[in-house]
Amino acid sequence: MTERSGKTSPSKDRRAVPRTASQDRRLTPRSESRRALSDLARRLSAEPAQPNISPVILGGVARFAEFVLILATGALSLFLFAPSDGESFWLNALLVPAVLTLAIIGLETAHLYSVPLLRSRASQVLRVALIWSAATLLPAVWLQSIGQSALPDSWLAAWWVLGLAVLLAGRFVLNLLVRRWTHTGRLARRTVIVGGGENGEKLIQAIQADTGTDVQLLGVFDDREDDRSAPQVAGLPKLGTVDDLLVFARRTRIDLIIFTIPVTAEARIVEMLNKLSVLPVDIRLSAHTNRLQFRPRAYSYIGAVPVIPMQDKPIADWDVVVKAAFDRTVGALMLLALSPLMIVTAIAIRLDSKGPILFRQKRYGFNNELIGVFKFRSMYTDMTDHTASKLVTKGDPRVTRVGRIIRKTSIDELPQLFNVVFAGDLSLVGPRPHAVHAKAAERRYDEAVDGYFSRHRVKPGITGWAQIHGWRGETDTRQKLEKRVEYDLYYIENWSVLLDVYILAKTPLSLLSKSENAY
Repeated sequence: MTERSGKTSPSKDRRAVPRTASQDRRLTPRSESRRALSDLARRLSAEPAQPNISPVILGGVARFAEFVLILATGALSLFLFAPSDGESFWLNALLVPAVLTLAIIGLETAHLYSVPLLRSRASQVLRVALIWSAATLLPAVWLQSIGQSALPDSWLAAWWVLGLAVLLAGRFVLNLLVRRWTHTGRLARRTVIVGGGENGEKLIQAIQADTGTDVQLLGVFDDREDDRSAPQVAGLPKLGTVDDLLVFARRTRIDLIIFTIPVTAEARIVEMLNKLSVLPVDIRLSAHTNRLQFRPRAYSYIGAVPVIPMQDKPIADWDVVVKAAFDRTVGALMLLALSPLMIVTAIAIRLDSKGPILFRQKRYGFNNELIGVFKFRSMYTDMTDHTASKLVTKGDPRVTRVGRIIRKTSIDELPQLFNVVFAGDLSLVGPRPHAVHAKAAERRYDEAVDGYFSRHRVKPGITGWAQIHGWRGETDTRQKLEKRVEYDLYYIENWSVLLDVYILAKTPLSLLSKSENAY
């Protein structure tokens, strides 16, 4: 059972786009790399985590598929079996949208697009048959009531047979897929519990008692000392502390974190939330033992367990699909449109200095995943700094003549369109990915600014909200980096396709008017 909300909720239920742990492609930040996970936590994090399928998207695709199937079978039955004379034909044609509407409303009302029902074969067959029969019968009764018989040409009867056969066949295939995805964990939310004790035990038991839940419990993380925190809570192992959870979540896919800490422990909740807010996961505060009795509709629910939303993954479910489609489509068009400029730039680089035209620089991506970002080479080959251990400054001797021009105008970033269109590890718009050893005021970025990695909860981009406001180029002071992070976090919390379009439209103007920090 997916999480459901009451009347209002700070945001939708969201799930992360999956990241597997089968390959070690992450470079753990220094602030996290010193921690050593327990043997059990290390083994769990090393197990491959299947890519997750969002129930929201699954239900949406199923709705669309059945809409098309019902419409297609109705049109086929109408043209093959309905009376061919004009008046009768068009009167019968009006029944197609009527039956279609009744069927879709009935299927939706019966919750036949929820994962628990999609897993149950018998329940689906019975409900689909009843709803489809009612959807086709009611219009037939209406035809009879106004003196128009639907029976002589039997087109509604043919539609009933054909439609039912197609719907049940589709449901059978979908049932097989859902069962397989459930078995492999692709329809489960990989969940960890923060906090043990009696509250943790009651929460775990409540979740385990609900056979319809989509929650897959992995373990417990508790900051309390071992003498106050049992090695197992309701049969679930303790995997470490909250700081260990940060490392654990970088190594394997975590979709949901549930706090079992009492609502009254405000200071502890805020402290832990500040630590975990850098992760691209949903965070919920369990309210099953809450003595403050709010209205039921004030909570969200995981199965029958009431929870209070604390953080949602910023871009998930259909937002992920929309943003990916926007990136690939617009990115491909931009690549075609800018290819003449890129060819001229490549020739200029080749003529200006020896060495490759392109180079790949390792940078932090989504959830601190290490990605290789393409750039035009702007430095002399023997001086190229792949890790950005030393920031480029004004008049930097490492930069070539052509390099100064393409860096000032950000033309050197254009090859990152290959990352967007082909690799998919960059977006057109998002927080700019920084090199692994980039520094501000001689300190690594994650050490210079608290909560710096919160900007990695979404996929990085070629341009962003910070860049169009002038926060690009050299970060020689902590204040400059703080401003960049501030604007990045604003973008994350307020993302929309329209905002992406606005940023893309503003980028060329900002490059011309706000390039004083770019060297």
